[in-house]
Amino acid sequence: MAKHRLHRFSAAAAAGLVCLAALGGTPGSAAARFEPGPCPRTPEPIEALGTARCGYLRVPENRSSRPGGRTIELAVAVIPAVKPAKPPQDPVVFMAGGPGADTFDDIPFLVASGLNKDRDLIVMAQRGNLHDRPNLACPEVDRFNAQAVGLGYDAQRAKQIMLKAVTDCRARLVAQGVDLNAYNTTENAADFADLRTALHIPRWNVYGYSYGTNLALTYLRLHPEGIRAVAIDSVAPSQFVTLPWTWGSTAEGIRNIFAACAAQPACKDRYPDLPGTLTEQVRKLEAHPLTLEVTPPDGGKPVKTVLDGGALLNLIVAFTPRPKDLPAALDELSRGNPQRFAQARAAGSVQKTGEFAHGLTNSIACAEWAPGYSESDVLKAGRKVYPAWPDTVLAQAPQLPFQYPVCGIWNVADRAAVQRVATVSPVPALVVSGSFDVKTGASWAKGVARNLSRSTSVLVPGIGHWVVPQSPCAQRVLASFFARPTAPDTSCVEGLEPAPFTIVPKK
Repeated sequence: MAKHRLHRFSAAAAAGLVCLAALGGTPGSAAARFEPGPCPRTPEPIEALGTARCGYLRVPENRSSRPGGRTIELAVAVIPAVKPAKPPQDPVVFMAGGPGADTFDDIPFLVASGLNKDRDLIVMAQRGNLHDRPNLACPEVDRFNAQAVGLGYDAQRAKQIMLKAVTDCRARLVAQGVDLNAYNTTENAADFADLRTALHIPRWNVYGYSYGTNLALTYLRLHPEGIRAVAIDSVAPSQFVTLPWTWGSTAEGIRNIFAACAAQPACKDRYPDLPGTLTEQVRKLEAHPLTLEVTPPDGGKPVKTVLDGGALLNLIVAFTPRPKDLPAALDELSRGNPQRFAQARAAGSVQKTGEFAHGLTNSIACAEWAPGYSESDVLKAGRKVYPAWPDTVLAQAPQLPFQYPVCGIWNVADRAAVQRVATVSPVPALVVSGSFDVKTGASWAKGVARNLSRSTSVLVPGIGHWVVPQSPCAQRVLASFFARPTAPDTSCVEGLEPAPFTIVPKK
């Protein structure tokens, strides 16, 4: 669930931003406190931080350890409402995807989507993320990812280099005193509970996407106090997410994209058999990978780029090219022109070293998603949805290659029993899905919604992962939900259809 790429405080809440006193956190934990400070220096300038109130939430690294143990600092920004409502409205706290993605990098998308139109927006980097202390970045893995574009996606050489990078990262983090077992969804949820208390906020709203929905559901289950409403976008259900689960989600999203093309006469006529074309190209490229010298999309020197079946599938999961261009890209590939996919693959050679917290990803994936299943289960799940594809492609969970060997190295405790639990709640909820989502299949949201007795479900056609920033209609629905959590206006969804696909004339 890699990253794709409202709110006014009461007087008491505002006072919390300048309060340095230690405040009680979650029951049984050491005290947590908020310490005002400068906003983080982000890799790219973020305009909204110019007026934000920032600081760090100091919390125990491991709440189950003895009192007085190590503490960590989590970066926080409170972005003021553009036009504050009178009286001030309960703020919205954001829970990012990943796990491990830079939360602050999402702020421009949130602001553009209107999340701070009339409410303050609260953003906190989940433990271990960029701008936190410690930051569980793995530059070693970033360097591998840059090198991997010139290797087969599932090649033995790629596996060896990746596992060496993971080994080195783990050793470095442990040597720094990081308790890798403390970086999990339960602790993440407790951090947000402590944040609300530390900022003196009586009630707030929650909005999360992708892994952030998993976190939001866990937070709602374990710390329901003070939650006015919860909106979850592109749902990763706590009770269902495992490594084999990824194959069903991927297949559902791809199936929906192809079905939408078949429903548009021009697309159906031009690209009559997309499922067959995809299978043919995956098989062909896995048997005979293309090795090319490709200039990355943003320019620079050409780089060695290997395009095989696994790389093709994972580019589709990463939305490169975008769904509207996917039929054309597959058709071009079948006719001997791999340019769209090759350029997308070459883009991976330019990595933002140290910005993604691979350590958090591995701690959560290995403790919560991997246990109870094996590599053979991943393969079986892949064969179930794509029986004609090569086993070498199906053996790797989409976007999480070699994850079981990685988990053997990462060596964190099994947390499946405490995490794979359904959230049952009467708190008003909005469940948003996109029909083109190939990371968290839209159908999985139904089981979540059934357990949320006051929920409203919305399926937005033709939109992929992380719906709200891509859909003006979803933005209106979300704003309506926060205004009236039990009676949001979803009328704009009626009659929506996927936008026309790109049609490239035959030559």
